[in-house]
Amino acid sequence: MLIVWLLVLLGYPVASWAHDEVKSETPTLTVSETGMVPHAPDTAFVTFGLETAGKSLAEAQRRNNSIMSKVMEQLRDLQIDRERIQTSSFTVSPQYRPPSNRPTDASPASPEIVGYVVSNMLTVEIRALDKVGTVIEEVLKAGANTFHGLHWGLRDEQAVRLSALKQAADKVREKAAVLSEALRVKLVRVLSVNEGGHVVRPAVAMARMAMESSAGGAPISSGELKVEATVTLVYEIAPN
Repeated sequence: MLIVWLLVLLGYPVASWAHDEVKSETPTLTVSETGMVPHAPDTAFVTFGLETAGKSLAEAQRRNNSIMSKVMEQLRDLQIDRERIQTSSFTVSPQYRPPSNRPTDASPASPEIVGYVVSNMLTVEIRALDKVGTVIEEVLKAGANTFHGLHWGLRDEQAVRLSALKQAADKVREKAAVLSEALRVKLVRVLSVNEGGHVVRPAVAMARMAMESSAGGAPISSGELKVEATVTLVYEIAPN
C-alpha cells in the first residue's frame, strides 16, 4: 500500500500500465495455394560406379584407373563433353581377414588387412535424350560394374518455376476474395507473403513419354516433370 501511495505522489500513471499491457490483436485471414506446371525434361543425369579390388592399394588403384580410362574414352566416342562428366564419389576401403573361430587364450590380434577395394563413381549429364539408353549400355560394356540409376532435370528450371509461382499467386488471390465474400469480411491489406516450391519427379510407372535409344539400347522413359510453387498470404481483415 505504501508503494502505491509513493507512486501516486511521484506522479506515475499506475492505471495506464495495466492498460498498455492489453493490446488488441489484428484479425487476419491466411490463405495458401499451389501452382503446378508440367514440363518435359531436357536433361538426364546417369550415375555409374566402378569397384576394383587388389591385394595392395596400388594394384586396386591401377585396375581402377585402367578400366575408368576405357569408360572415359567410350564417353568421348559418344560425344559427351568432359565438363558433363563429374566424379561424384571416390573411396578406398581396406579388406580384413575374417576372424578365426578357434578358441585361444592369447589376446585378440589387430585386424589383418588382406586387400583393398577402390570405388569410383561418375555422374554423366546427357542432353541428347535419345542417347540415354546407348550411354548406359556402352558404359557398362566398357567396364563400369555398378549402375546407380538416373534422374531427369531441366536446364532452365527457374523459368518454369516462375510460371508456377505466378499461377499460385493468381489462385491464392482468387481464393482470398471468395473466402472474404463468404465470411462477410473485407480484405484490408496483405501483411505477409511466403513462397516455396520444388520439382516433382514422377516414378517410372507414371512416365508417359517413351523413347527407344539406338539399336540394342535399353528402353528409357523420360516422363514428365512437374514444377510446383506455393504462395501463402496473410491478410488483415475487417468487418464488411
